[in-house]
Parts: sequence; structure tokens; C-alpha cells
Amino acid sequence: MTNNFSKLEEIKNALNAKFFEREDEVEAILIALLSRQHMLMIGPAGTAKSALSVELAKIVQGTEYFQWLLTRFSTPEEVFGPLSLKDLEKGVYKRNTACKMPEANLVFLDEIFKANSAILNSLLTLINERLFYNNGSPVKVPLMSVIGASNEYPEEGEGLEALFDRFLLRFEIDYIADETNFISMMKGDGQHQAMPSMTMEELVQLQFFTDMVAIPDEVYETLSKIRMELRDEGIRPSDRRFKQSLSVLRAKALINQRQFVKVDDIVILENALWETVNQKDTVSLIVRSHAQDVVTRAIEIIQNEAQEVFNSMLKDNSTDAGMEATQKLKALVADLNKLSKHNQSREADIDPVLNQLKSMQQEILDSILEPIDF
Repeated sequence: MTNNFSKLEEIKNALNAKFFEREDEVEAILIALLSRQHMLMIGPAGTAKSALSVELAKIVQGTEYFQWLLTRFSTPEEVFGPLSLKDLEKGVYKRNTACKMPEANLVFLDEIFKANSAILNSLLTLINERLFYNNGSPVKVPLMSVIGASNEYPEEGEGLEALFDRFLLRFEIDYIADETNFISMMKGDGQHQAMPSMTMEELVQLQFFTDMVAIPDEVYETLSKIRMELRDEGIRPSDRRFKQSLSVLRAKALINQRQFVKVDDIVILENALWETVNQKDTVSLIVRSHAQDVVTRAIEIIQNEAQEVFNSMLKDNSTDAGMEATQKLKALVADLNKLSKHNQSREADIDPVLNQLKSMQQEILDSILEPIDF
């Protein structure tokens, strides 16, 4: 079993090396697979949504994989298989599901919110209940996880609320932000390395051990507090969503090679407990306020503010903007130093961020200071 844990770590590291700035999504797609939950990725075209899913299917050897691009004109035959002509001659309305979604373990559906009414009901039942009705009879399907992707959120009034709700984990993806990572991606760094693999049997064993991960009472109590605070804000995730979230927490712990869930694992639920887009920030704030300690939250706030300052300066590369950005970063560095002084046991958490801010400062100075001609 230890060997399986190490394989899981190897797979995560290899995917992170191949897909730049996708650490959260890489972890989430592995968590989805371990917990048998579904994941949604929202973002513009060309952000590696389908590539990540395809790579995962290659890594898990022996998996039945189905991928399809949905359009408003997609037919049930494309997704669930054509009608069997032999059975139709006998008056039996039965589909031949070979190589289609009802026989897949892992599914990637691109532009999933283009799903039309002709396939929507069967899709909902298959995703949620793992059942496909063929000739009126329910057939159990081997589906583990559906990875959905879309360039945009579904619009209200399109009748896609139930489909959106089927995805427990939801992540927004954007283009690569860091210039060094962008250049590495352009050069193809990490694209030719040998990828690790695992068998379906090994994956099933990891799923079994995921189900065995213990959840302490303090985790349940923290979830209850989050639920009450969300309700105070008018945000009411369903009881089913909270229940399903336990499997995500177990998988998160297993990936970190633990047999028990810790309170800070709950942070991942910032991607699960919101219902509408305008609730995302509020949910994230509430979840993190309960799942992270004060020092971690302070570090994150400083890091996010520094990134905003740096990104703003990149858009306005003037000397004045650079000087202003330098002063703001200097103040943030001072805040980090103060935090470090009062929390010396947390230097391992603070120092990397401190170095990151100093690197930003230097990059800004290099960009605004012109070389002196002698």
C-alpha cells in the first residue's frame, strides 16, 4: 500500500511538472477520482482543461475513457450510443453503448453546458445515480468521475441548474500568469518526461483506503460552524453537498498520506460550497476563516495583495507606477517581517513568501531603472 501512496505522489508531481500553474486543479482531479466525485473546470479555451483529463486517463492504465465535445445539436447517439438495429427490428428500443459514456470509468465532457434537452435527463441520471436506462431498464454503469469543462458559466433560465449542481468540485482556470512559467510552457519544458502510471486495480485499492480515512469530531464541528455562517449570509448548500464533501476531505487527507482528516483540509471546500458565482468570494472567506489559522490567513492576504500590486504594475509599466508598486511591496515585506518576528516557529511558512515579495521588488526595480551611460 505504501507503494501506491508513492505512485500517487509521483503522478501529482509529474502532472505539476507538465502543466504549469495547475497545482490546485491537478490535486482536485486526483481527489475527484479517489472520492468518485465530479469536477468542473471553467475557463477560456487553451488552458489545458482537456489535456489534463486526457493525461490522467493515460496514467490510469486499463481505464475506459470517453471524451466528447457537446454542442446544442449533439444527439443521444453521440454520447450514449446508437440504437441497435437488430433489437429495433424486434420492437426493442435499445442502445449499443460500446465505447460510449455508459461504459466509461472516466469521462471528459467539453462545453458541458451546451447539453440540450434530448440528452440532459439521461446525463443527469448517469452522473448522479450511476444508472443508464436502456430500453426502460436501469443499468448500473462503471462511472467513477466526470470532468466537465466550459468556457463560461450557464446562464440563468436555461434549465441547467441541476447539471451544474452535479459537480461537487468547481474550479476557475485562467491563462498562465507568471512570465517564467509562460516561457517554460512555450519551450515545452516537462512535455517529454516519462509519466508514471498505475493500474485500475491500484486505483480501486486507493479508493477503498480513501473510504477508510477517519474524520475527527473537530472536523464535523467546524463544518457545522461553516454551515451556520453561510446561512447567515443567505448561502445554503444542500445537506447532500455537505455529505458528499466528506469524501473529498478523505481523499485530500489520503493524497497527503494521512489516515485522518485535518481541519485545514476543509480549505478545498471553498470550491464546493457555493451555489452561484457571486457567492464564491464570500464562501472562500468563511471557509478559510474556519479552516486556517491566523498566521496562514495573514500570509495569504499579504501574498494576494502583493500579486495584485505586481500584476497592476505589469499593466502600467511606467516609472511612477513602478515606484508606487515598490513602496507598497516594501510595506508588505515589513508586515511579513513583523509577522515572522512574532511567530518564529512559522518561519518555514513565511520565508518563501518573503523571498517571493523581494523577488517581485527586484523585478520591478530592474524594469524601471534604466542603465546609466558613462
